[in-house]
Amino acid sequence: MAKRNILLLFDVDGTLTVPQKVIEPELEKFLLSEIKSKCTIGIVGGSDLKKIAHQMGGDKVITKAGLEPGYILVLLEEKAVSIIERETDESKVKGKQGSENSLWGEGKVRFAETPLGNSERSGSLGRNIQDYIGEKKLQVFINYALKYMSDITLPCKRGTFIEFRTGLINVSPVGRSCSQDEREEFELFDKENKIREKFVKSLQEKFPDLGLVFSIGGQISFDVYPKGWDKTYCLRHVHNEQFDEIHFFGDKTSPGGNDHTIYNDPRTIGHTVTSPEDTRKQVEQLFKL
Repeated sequence: MAKRNILLLFDVDGTLTVPQKVIEPELEKFLLSEIKSKCTIGIVGGSDLKKIAHQMGGDKVITKAGLEPGYILVLLEEKAVSIIERETDESKVKGKQGSENSLWGEGKVRFAETPLGNSERSGSLGRNIQDYIGEKKLQVFINYALKYMSDITLPCKRGTFIEFRTGLINVSPVGRSCSQDEREEFELFDKENKIREKFVKSLQEKFPDLGLVFSIGGQISFDVYPKGWDKTYCLRHVHNEQFDEIHFFGDKTSPGGNDHTIYNDPRTIGHTVTSPEDTRKQVEQLFKL
């Protein structure tokens, strides 16, 4: 079957992997051996490159198919796009703003990271969320969030309740340093008691004028970032490639979920999945395998 001008974009946790786990060899082989010859595959995740590479099988994942990159697009920390692109000899000196050549052109594999604040495509956006909000307002926000968490009782609390990243703030009521068992315990408790949902509502009511989006994802936390600094940002990096279809697969596609904006974007065909197994099933149905 000839390769079609289609781009498949995948969320990571809950879509290609069990949350925080590594992709299963069977699914990896299916994508790289059976599907990649039919379309272009991309990854859109909120973690940094190191974590996503680990979940996708290690740094070697970008060269598993020789000069063909395994996966071609990664959204880093909701603030930057890292593009695994094949680079010609003439484009080796191109900066981190990306190459003028097609993302899928011939040559070697490389990473091109485009921070929101450094890209000509980003308009007036600041370099990071601190610049966007301002230190004074940022501290008011963080202090309120910490006070809110101090007043709730959970099955357990650990450490790293607020993680400041370049383009977002990640808030975890249980603490990101919790164990896997504690993570799963909180997830069940949260489903029953809507801890994160109530927390987000409180923040939205307290800070309506900061221009922030609150996105619940994963098992234990939610992200806070400026409007427009979400997964849809990656779409502007593939606009000129003129794909006939762009499909997005994700598990948090309901309003408030961190996949909702790109799932609901008119430029994509959205697919809601429930597990990596369901992802494979839906891809098989798409290509009539």
